[in-house]
Amino acid sequence: MAREERGERSGKGERGERGERGGRDRGGDRSHDRDDNEFIEKLVSINRVAKVVKGGRRFGYAALVVVGDGKGRVGQGAGKAREVPEAIRKATEQARRGMIRVPLREGRTLHHDMQGHYGAGRVVLRAAPQGTGIIAGGPMRAVFEAIGVQDVVAKSVGTSNPHNMVKAAFAALTGIVSPRSVAARRGRRVSEILGKREGDAAATATASEA
Repeated sequence: MAREERGERSGKGERGERGERGGRDRGGDRSHDRDDNEFIEKLVSINRVAKVVKGGRRFGYAALVVVGDGKGRVGQGAGKAREVPEAIRKATEQARRGMIRVPLREGRTLHHDMQGHYGAGRVVLRAAPQGTGIIAGGPMRAVFEAIGVQDVVAKSVGTSNPHNMVKAAFAALTGIVSPRSVAARRGRRVSEILGKREGDAAATATASEA
């Protein structure tokens, strides 16, 4: 009888612990879902690759994903797996780990024009007035939508490879600086930096008209 009672108590204890652990796991999944809703995930490309082995060909998939919060943070990642969902999951995790912050002007466009290079890819990014929209190709459009940019003009020169285009766009975005950071580095006020930039633009326009 004593052994049976100990067995029942141990069984209840194990079930209780499993129930508590299961509750904690489900709670963690819900918080993870909330985190997922905060990010914008864009699948840029999915490519099927084949490896020739002794028994035939073994297929796999390579995915390129861009992740952003729509408020200036963005990341890109690539993943490979035997199945498409697993490849996308790996790429998404890599993109979240390598996110960068891009300063935006008025929360809608870039502060200044910029060029980026990666391999054979070269991209040109230009700030645009309000109402222009996103004028860019598919891979770069996904990057700007994930960042939260609303007005921009972008051009890819030299390659149509989505991996090179996205990495060249990230190389350009990492070089963009805001007037506030420039003023802090030079020990000046933001108004002085912006006034100088506007004066240079006016001088350039006058010279072109002449």
